[in-house]
Amino acid sequence: MARRDRVGEDILVNCPNCSGPAIARVEAAMVHEDSQQLPALYELSRCTKCGAPLLAWEEDIGSDWDGEPMVVWPTKREQRALSPKIPHQLRQAHEEARKCFSVKAYTAAVVMVRRTLEGVCKDQNVQQGGRAPLFQMLKSLKSAGKIDGRLFEWAQALRVLGNEGAHFTEAEVTREDASDSIDLAEALLDYLYVLSAQFDEFKARRGGAQREETVEASDGAVKEESGA
Repeated sequence: MARRDRVGEDILVNCPNCSGPAIARVEAAMVHEDSQQLPALYELSRCTKCGAPLLAWEEDIGSDWDGEPMVVWPTKREQRALSPKIPHQLRQAHEEARKCFSVKAYTAAVVMVRRTLEGVCKDQNVQQGGRAPLFQMLKSLKSAGKIDGRLFEWAQALRVLGNEGAHFTEAEVTREDASDSIDLAEALLDYLYVLSAQFDEFKARRGGAQREETVEASDGAVKEESGA
């Protein structure tokens, strides 16, 4: 049976204290299993470079832990943990954008954000046969009512920035460009996979409550008419 933890092993992480890639030694680990999500391994570790403690997280994607631990504590603004409700491959792509940003590879970061956008469109099944351009896929996403006009405008701006980064030009991708790109992509992911689902649950719950109120009101009216 394969070992289910990494206690005593070294893992590669982006240390928030070092502000870059570092090796951390796993001191303790805990497996969390949930029927609604992939199994997760939480690793309490210590950075071997600066000595700072950190908590890393990996997923079991079918064969073993994915080997790409993400630091969930302590977190910096650009390292906010994405919700498990967002598909694994999209979180993985966006995490790669974050890693590029953490090592100041800003051009690579915006290219990875563009790749994440393309993954979102494919996951939302808005392709119209063959390999449609990302511009058309984003338009389809808007036409299908999955994003509104403002989110469509954001996504198009990220697409253009990603295109500029993917081609060798004199245009510079600044730290601010990359940071905004990552933040806007996170907002798009949260909207599609977290907030939309939360709102649907809210509507379903409120709809049930309103139906109960309607039934109670109808029963009360019947009783008044019958003199009960």
